[in-house]
Amino acid sequence: MLRIISALILAVTAACAIAAEPVQLVNNPPDRHIVVRGDTLWGISGKFLKQPWRWPEVWRMNREQIKNPHLIYPGDIILLDDFRGGPRLRVARPHGLQPKIYSEAIEQEIPSIPANVIEPFISKPLVIEAGEHAAAPRFVASQEDRVFMGIGDTGFVTGIPDTKILNWHVYRPGKPLRDPDTQEIVGHEAFFLGSATLVQAGEPAVMRITEAREEIGRGDRLVPAPPFNLISYVPHRPEAQVEAKVMSIYGGVNEAGKYSVVSISRGKNAELEPGHILALFRTRVSQGYDDNDRRVTTSIPEERYALAFVFRVFDRVAYALVVETSKPVIVGDAARNP
Repeated sequence: MLRIISALILAVTAACAIAAEPVQLVNNPPDRHIVVRGDTLWGISGKFLKQPWRWPEVWRMNREQIKNPHLIYPGDIILLDDFRGGPRLRVARPHGLQPKIYSEAIEQEIPSIPANVIEPFISKPLVIEAGEHAAAPRFVASQEDRVFMGIGDTGFVTGIPDTKILNWHVYRPGKPLRDPDTQEIVGHEAFFLGSATLVQAGEPAVMRITEAREEIGRGDRLVPAPPFNLISYVPHRPEAQVEAKVMSIYGGVNEAGKYSVVSISRGKNAELEPGHILALFRTRVSQGYDDNDRRVTTSIPEERYALAFVFRVFDRVAYALVVETSKPVIVGDAARNP
């Protein structure tokens, strides 16, 4: 597929988010970087900036450009300019300013963050909003009354509302997600089981299993499979003040490290959107004994220790990728504006 990519020199006059402090360069930054396969915009920016997520400011991006960034490809050259308004990053083409023609697959585009890490979470069901389980279509029988179904098997589903939808994801309700502040259930994690295709509409409808990560059985539920859309937003700080907490760590583990996926207790209701960067904070209390052998507690100053990239947002829940951390992430840690 041919694509002609226009020059990526962004207008200096474009409005950008006002940062609380000036953008700082790393010590002895290079004056250029040649883009190679496997690079990410986050990684490239980290070669120049102490805070890589702030590259929209250095690229002089406005809000619309953040949502629809120009594309960078292997072979492009990233240049660092000492501009009057501060440092600026721009792209130069290997053969001058002529447009460059790319005849290889679109996957050559350099992503914001490692695409292979979040790709499994982009289109798969992650959370089912509170109250939606009861109305979800579900398997009520299998061919030849099998207990479980796998790839190629036929199943019968009740509650399919629209025969125009052919592709579905199969899930099993997981643990409830509770807002750590109110203890209100804001949704349930969805345990992805596989995919199915509508063969024949009706009540029940006939479905064929096309993918099976786990055995699928009677009672397992379905949601329409959304189109795959790998995130292209670049990192930027939320405009509204966000006060949230880590609700869970995907996979049911107790601690999360770099490139782990966590759920956040705010979503569209807090104006979160894909591309937002949240800082993670931890407050703890130290316990010990005084000179009289009495137990005492001492509050430790809050510590900011990680950054998370929001890549999928629901009404009251968001999922974020931990992109930087100096210690394990745990449930209950605060998530706020960086």
